[in-house]
Amino acid sequence: MNQFLDAINGAVEIIALGGPVVALLLLMSLIAITIVLAKLFQFRRVRINDRRTARNALKLYRGGNASAAITSARRSPNPAARTLARAIELRQRAGVAEGVLREDIMQYGGDMLESLRSHLRPLEVIAALAPLLGLLGTVLGMIEAFRDLEQAGSQVDPAVLSGGIWQALLTTAVGLAVAMPVIVALNWLERAVDRCAHEMDSVVTRVFTADLTRTSAPIASDDDDDHSHNTPFV
Repeated sequence: MNQFLDAINGAVEIIALGGPVVALLLLMSLIAITIVLAKLFQFRRVRINDRRTARNALKLYRGGNASAAITSARRSPNPAARTLARAIELRQRAGVAEGVLREDIMQYGGDMLESLRSHLRPLEVIAALAPLLGLLGTVLGMIEAFRDLEQAGSQVDPAVLSGGIWQALLTTAVGLAVAMPVIVALNWLERAVDRCAHEMDSVVTRVFTADLTRTSAPIASDDDDDHSHNTPFV
C-alpha cells in the first residue's frame, strides 16, 4: 500500500514539475497500456501462436479425411485453423470456380486479420508522438528558463537557472520513457499478426495445391500455373 501511495505521489510530483505536456504523456502511456493489455488478452483468447491445430487438420485433409479435418480445425479459435476449416468446406462444394472460392476465403481471412490488427495504429501514433511531445515540452521549458534569466538581469541565481533547465529536460525523459516500451510492444504485436497471416496463407494454399510428396510427376500445365499463386493474406 505504501509503495502504491509513493508511486502516486511521484507521478503527481512529475506532473507538477513537467506541466501539461507531462500530464498528456502520462495519459498517452495509460492509453497504450490499456491497448496492449487488451491485445494480449485477444491474442491469448484466439491462441494466435497455435500452429499445431491447423497443420494437423491439414494432414487429415490431405490424407483424405476432410470431415475430420474440418471438425479438428473448428475446435480451435486460432485464425489459421478457422480459415483452413472454411477453405476445406468450400473446397468440397462442387460446381464453384476456384477463383470464387479463393475470393471468399481471402475475405474471410482478411476480416479475421483486420480484427487482430485493430487498435495497433493508435500505438504507432503514441510511439511516434511521445518523443516529439517531450521535445516540445523541453523547448518550451528552456524558453521559460531563459526568459526568467533575462528578467533577472544581473541578479542571476545559477540554481534557479539549472532548476528550470532540469524541469525542461524532464519532459524529454518522460517522452522517451513512454515511447520506447510502446515501440517494443507494437513490434511484438505486429510480428505475431504477421506470423499468423503467413500461417493462414500457407495452410490455405496447400488446400488448393497438390501434395507433391504423393505425386510421381510434376504438374506443369498453364492452367495450374494460373491458380498456384498464394492467397495474399499478408
